[in-house]
Amino acid sequence: MIRATLPLAAALALAGCGLLHHRPPPAQHVRYTVGKPYNAGGQWHYPRVFGHYDRTGLSTLIAPGPARLTADGEAYRADSLTAQSPVLPLPSIVRITNLDTGRSLAVRVNDRGPMQAGRIVAVTPRVARLLGMPADGVAEVRVQLLAGRSAALQGSLGAGPHLTAAPVGAVAAAALPPPPGAGGSAGAVSGTIRPATAHPAGVPGAVERLSGVVRTAPPSPGPLYVEIPGFGSTTDAMNLRARLAGMPGAILPQSAGGRTLYALRLGPYASAPAADAALRSLLDRGVAGAEIVVR
Repeated sequence: MIRATLPLAAALALAGCGLLHHRPPPAQHVRYTVGKPYNAGGQWHYPRVFGHYDRTGLSTLIAPGPARLTADGEAYRADSLTAQSPVLPLPSIVRITNLDTGRSLAVRVNDRGPMQAGRIVAVTPRVARLLGMPADGVAEVRVQLLAGRSAALQGSLGAGPHLTAAPVGAVAAAALPPPPGAGGSAGAVSGTIRPATAHPAGVPGAVERLSGVVRTAPPSPGPLYVEIPGFGSTTDAMNLRARLAGMPGAILPQSAGGRTLYALRLGPYASAPAADAALRSLLDRGVAGAEIVVR
């Protein structure tokens, strides 16, 4: 009798291991959310509603991990056309352009992140492959909010009419203009992939399917800078520049919300590690609102 039970026990143990390694995705209930300010890697982020969002900077790859829900209630899937943003309402539809390759793709932002300072977006492995990013996902990118599609999606999930958000703070609230040389319209379609799979169980049909069409344009990489935007006067910007001896920079006017603000731009930096080091130096000195940009 004991001998007969040993194979059965072994089979049950193996089955148990299989269950541990093949857990079903968690239940989903997609919802519209904005969220509260939070700190990631020493950098503060202020999620809010944007009438216009067009930023450049560095991307990264969403860190792998166990089955989990995103911040808006979807099950994370590495093969989905989705991304993380530190500030955009969830979910939002954006166009991400890899400035190093010229490839661009519409994706759904459904999670908060990345948790690394100096990154404006994190993408799934599938998005990284389609955009021609390196294995770690670090690339010069442009992220543009597709406002109409985002508002329709959010409205279907219960979001009310979008009002212009009040400024968060003098340093954190400035919107940057599109980068020179990176604003051309998309070129011919270089190829398509199969449309995103049907909505998983529990995900309402309002979460729109994305086409997966990759567009191409001439690559437009540029030097990396670290900018501190949102100064109300050149005097304020000059005072900070004086504090940052050894970090040469220029003071530039920028239009934001119908008024002229000023930004302190440090650099250029020839690589992402060099820009990261400059940003870390600012964060360690307690300078708020600094961000890595492509110009």
